Amino acid sequence: MSEPAFIAGDWGTSRLRLYLCDAAGHVLARGEGEGAAVPDHAARFTVAVGGWDQAHGKLPALLGGMVGSTVGWKEVPYLNCPARPEALAAAAMRFEHEGRAIAIVPGLKCVNRTGAPDVMRGEEVQILGALNLHPELAKGRHVFCMPGTHAKWVVVEDGAVTEFQTAPSGEVFELLRKHSVLARDSGEVRADSHAFTQGLDFFRRNAQADLLHLLFSARARVVTGEMPKEDGASYLSGLVLGADVDTAVSLLGLIPSDAVHLICTPALAALYDKALAQYGVTTQTLDGDACALAGLVRIHREVFS
Repeated sequence: MSEPAFIAGDWGTSRLRLYLCDAAGHVLARGEGEGAAVPDHAARFTVAVGGWDQAHGKLPALLGGMVGSTVGWKEVPYLNCPARPEALAAAAMRFEHEGRAIAIVPGLKCVNRTGAPDVMRGEEVQILGALNLHPELAKGRHVFCMPGTHAKWVVVEDGAVTEFQTAPSGEVFELLRKHSVLARDSGEVRADSHAFTQGLDFFRRNAQADLLHLLFSARARVVTGEMPKEDGASYLSGLVLGADVDTAVSLLGLIPSDAVHLICTPALAALYDKALAQYGVTTQTLDGDACALAGLVRIHREVFS
């Protein structure tokens, strides 16, 4: 059996995913912990890896994601775009904690197509992982979409992240679903539901009215009996994702026959695949956790070599 060599951590806002790896980056064990939004990161990390420490000693750790943000363990400055993902290793913040060497990966920043500043943390590691898992994506121009709380639309040209656009589509949907009357007490979102398709179609036909003027239809269709209450969330999701995809297609100049690489879970991929299909854009789905791990392994080789 391979000997453990380092710990990789994908530390997002809501969850910490830990991997005990050998020198080649093979995963020997997995662990979890609380997200970066919970304070006292040093103590919580020590607890999360305590069993591995007892068995193998204090191995070096490479951490990516929101752990390097203003709410994280230590704030690591953003790199400006265009940026080659390989530059993440050189800009990682290195420090020692209780006899352990630790490095935290920086995020990226740019001015997006709207002229506003934009930032990402964690997604840059997934992009690097995707390029390592699929070397053909490091040549030419490719568009990546990373759905989630804050969906990222990322342009990569010849292996460098040149620009990206953020849409808080996941956060907006959750706020509206849980803290408004628009889709209260509805069922789960399903990509294969008629209501989700109806939401996508309704937004696309009325995009000139903008999302704000279309949202209340989620409530109105239910109270008038046009749509069952359990379909409310799927319809609302169709509206929000429809707005996200429509704007991204326009801003990034996507055309039919283009492909978008989705880095996410299968459930989110199914939703975005259906939304993008309306524009004739095809998708390729890459596993988000696998990309994050591959990116961390790549950075580790340069940081701790």
